[in-house]
Amino acid sequence: MDYFLTEEQIMIRDLCRQIAEERIKPVRAELDEKEQFPTEILKALAQADLFGLIIPEQYGGLGGGCLENCIAVEELSRACVGVSTSFAASFLGAYPIILFGSDAQKAKYLARIASGETLAAFALTESAAGSDAGGIATEAKLVGGEYVLKGSKQWITNGGKAGIYTVIAITDRAKGARGASAFIVEEGDPGFSYGKKEVKMGIRASITSELIFNDCRIPADRLIAREGMGFVVAMRTLDKSRPGVGAQAVGLAQGALDEAAAFARTRKQFDKPIITFQAVAHMLADMATKTEAARALVYSVARFVDSDAKDISKASAMAKLMATDAAMEVTTNAVQVLGGHGYMRDYPVEKMMRDAKILQIYEGTNQIQRNVIGQELNKEYGRKG
Repeated sequence: MDYFLTEEQIMIRDLCRQIAEERIKPVRAELDEKEQFPTEILKALAQADLFGLIIPEQYGGLGGGCLENCIAVEELSRACVGVSTSFAASFLGAYPIILFGSDAQKAKYLARIASGETLAAFALTESAAGSDAGGIATEAKLVGGEYVLKGSKQWITNGGKAGIYTVIAITDRAKGARGASAFIVEEGDPGFSYGKKEVKMGIRASITSELIFNDCRIPADRLIAREGMGFVVAMRTLDKSRPGVGAQAVGLAQGALDEAAAFARTRKQFDKPIITFQAVAHMLADMATKTEAARALVYSVARFVDSDAKDISKASAMAKLMATDAAMEVTTNAVQVLGGHGYMRDYPVEKMMRDAKILQIYEGTNQIQRNVIGQELNKEYGRKG
């Protein structure tokens, strides 16, 4: 199915597929085993102008939207979600600037992100503030012409590798979530350092680190939008990015299906390829159907987001929820189809199964997505009543 993609979108898909096949697949097992950041692959993506995918043209980008992002991320994830996470996290860090940044902030930072000169990262999560984003403890105080940040952020993708960080911190604790603000922090800012680098179950090619702000001083003009807008900035950013997580899940599920189907055609038991056994064929059929259904929903939601619709929270949450649950099931079943082989690191499906789990957790757990969807349904049916 071509999903009515434009010529430009097909070019993006084919380019990312080529990079995935030629640059990612041959090294994905090594990157995972060594927990090695994919520096050379990211350079190749930068040379292909793919870091400019969602950056407006006036700042050196390609001016694409959510759908173009999803197409690219899907193809990269088909080969390795660790690599695609390192790539997509830069867009997550860029979204607050794209959506809410001043003209000066956009001019200063977006061109650097679009060129791949520097990676970006988004810093919201803390040890006591995961699903409860209102529990942020990191503070920012205006002192003279500078903001002084104090606290830490946990589990930040691209932490220690990015040069630009969008950070959510509390500027007025008395106002609760409405007292949060968003800031741009650069590597090298005084008082800014990196803490623990995490050792993870999956996406091991992606760097996940702690950020530490020890009286970190930044110019006042690094405030995004205005004080008190931090929670809005964060939620709008996640609404925009969550279909991309769904796209990661679609690509991962497709990659697992590819491996499982190919194995089932060549693996023989009782003198027959196992794909001829109904139990295996039905499992593959369900895997293929759920992958295709997830792709259809993600693409539909991406188009909805690109229509500049105002209320995208429910649709965005649905795309993330449905696709990532499907990827977890498909990758688990891929291991089952391969049997004992699937459990061994000689085959990629065990890695795919490990990688799939994080998609149900980061950028809002799937339990939180159900909360978002339920809350929106309550509003909708309340209006109808």
